Amino acid sequence: MVRGPIRRAQAIAPFGVGAVITVPGGISLMSAGLDHWFGREPGDQLPPIDESEFVVREWRLERLLGVRSFRLPPDFRAVTGGTQGPERQNTYIRLPFIRFPAWHVCGRCRLLMRRSRTSQMTWVSCPGCEEKSKRSRMEQTSFLAMCHRGHVREFPWLEWVHRSATPSCQGPLKLLAGGGSTLLNTWVVCSCGAKRSLGGITQASASGSSTRLSDTLRASGDPFLCEGERPWLGDHEPSGCGLPLLGARHEASNFYFARTQSAIFLPRADSKLLEKLEMPPLAGRLGRLSKASGGRGNVSAEMFHLVVEPYLTGEDSSAIALAFQSWNTGGTPEPDVSKGFRQTEFEALQREQRGEGLVVRCRSMETYSSAMQSVFSRVNDIPQLRETRALVGFSRIYADTRSTLAEQRRQLFRHPPRRESWLPAQVVHGEGLFLALDEERLQEWEATQAAQDRAALLQQAYEAARHRRGLAARSVTPRLIMLHTLAHLVINRLTFDCGYSSASLRERLYVGENGDSNMAGILIFTAAGDADGTMGGLVRMGQPDRLEPLIRSALRAATWCSSDPVCMEAARYGGQGPDSCNLAACHNCALLPETACEEFNRFLDRAMVIGTETNRELGFLSGLLTSP
Repeated sequence: MVRGPIRRAQAIAPFGVGAVITVPGGISLMSAGLDHWFGREPGDQLPPIDESEFVVREWRLERLLGVRSFRLPPDFRAVTGGTQGPERQNTYIRLPFIRFPAWHVCGRCRLLMRRSRTSQMTWVSCPGCEEKSKRSRMEQTSFLAMCHRGHVREFPWLEWVHRSATPSCQGPLKLLAGGGSTLLNTWVVCSCGAKRSLGGITQASASGSSTRLSDTLRASGDPFLCEGERPWLGDHEPSGCGLPLLGARHEASNFYFARTQSAIFLPRADSKLLEKLEMPPLAGRLGRLSKASGGRGNVSAEMFHLVVEPYLTGEDSSAIALAFQSWNTGGTPEPDVSKGFRQTEFEALQREQRGEGLVVRCRSMETYSSAMQSVFSRVNDIPQLRETRALVGFSRIYADTRSTLAEQRRQLFRHPPRRESWLPAQVVHGEGLFLALDEERLQEWEATQAAQDRAALLQQAYEAARHRRGLAARSVTPRLIMLHTLAHLVINRLTFDCGYSSASLRERLYVGENGDSNMAGILIFTAAGDADGTMGGLVRMGQPDRLEPLIRSALRAATWCSSDPVCMEAARYGGQGPDSCNLAACHNCALLPETACEEFNRFLDRAMVIGTETNRELGFLSGLLTSP
């Protein structure tokens, strides 16, 4: 039987719904839709799964995404301590996968043949070799076809080799490799004599409106376009698709981009009693009550009191009644819609907090030098924080899309739940360091012509990419570029002193948007999902005798890149990096692992932080380079 290990965090990203993972034995599997989570395999003689155990709550993120709750990916547990009793609850839960691609090629005779996607065989024998009394194993091919909307299908071997969307010949086919390593040297050969190289299957026009895979077949008069296939859900998009198909390998870096939304937990403004309702075992009992009643809205106040009173002895009855009203309508108060989602976090991280899920300690700025005080308005330690990351969808070919949250969610469910709506999520506990910049000085700097001119270059580069790829409109401001670059420089330097690797740290940018002009901050926090996220090394770096030398060291390191002067002068040549949306920033100086960056390593420029050789005043923090 095909089985492979996967961590809980990986089930959110990078191997979420619709992604392909290669398990031990070299078998490629595609993660199935959420409809199949928390289900038993046919023939399992095990108790039903209690899904309430995996429910997690994040009140702000629930409101943002319009769901009732989130659920952790199930963990696999074997039976321990016997064969009867509660220890058998939620045992042997497996995440569902299908075999993809289904086309296999024989390592001996090179025969191409399609196998079942639900096959759990680890050894697939070649029928052609068996007829010759030879034993040979068939391996999965790595080729597929996908479109910009996230649909994916088996590579059209028959259509490609016969140059027709409706070929009359059905093979058999062989996949032959030539002397080179490129696709031009890989050939599909049919028994009818048709032969064609795979060269060009990954090519698309600059606008993305056509591809070599679709255009070559269209030339014969019969268009070959995407039909909206969703093998991870077992169906087609009801409305079809009609976009051109792009050939690729499932190992390609552009095959899958998980789209996630995250939130830092903030204490609720209403009764603390609601938090008790989410703690086990009471949360489990309330979940079962809600399920048995057909949803929270159908639970009566009497039944609610009957369940919670044994766990809330000593609580005032009026407080329980108020908690029931909030729980019955979703369990969360309405957020302040006058503020942005991150604006609320930005304000909370600037105040002292002593909650169970968030602890913020504000340091006095008087303990830092005058040079630091002229740049930063706040330096706060965060010994405890909780981040919830929810998978809301995914994209292919391009990481950014203009698709709505509702469209993305339809990629995860074949039949989305209507009442108890949920999304998969991961909860991370860790520590962080919060830096807020001086707003008055920042406004003076970003109004300078030099800063505006540098930002305009990246705005132009992004606009070109947006029109070419259909990305969402956004404003690339000097504030965004400078804050983002500063976060990268500090993270790169922290890896030498705080005990974490750069892949274990994440940035969270607080940049003024949509009228929130007073927002300019950086949260650097641990991204590890286990105890490694709370070692204390990051919080310790907020001490004045550690933080100031670290920032100065990061700025000095940024004044020279091993790729200079080419890197610093990239603005003369139209930028560099993804979509040419970086100026003085490359892998040798300012880029981070993709898991640590919110912007896919775009909108970076060291000159905005430390200036250039001819104009140090351009850098917002250039004063720290020369001040004592």
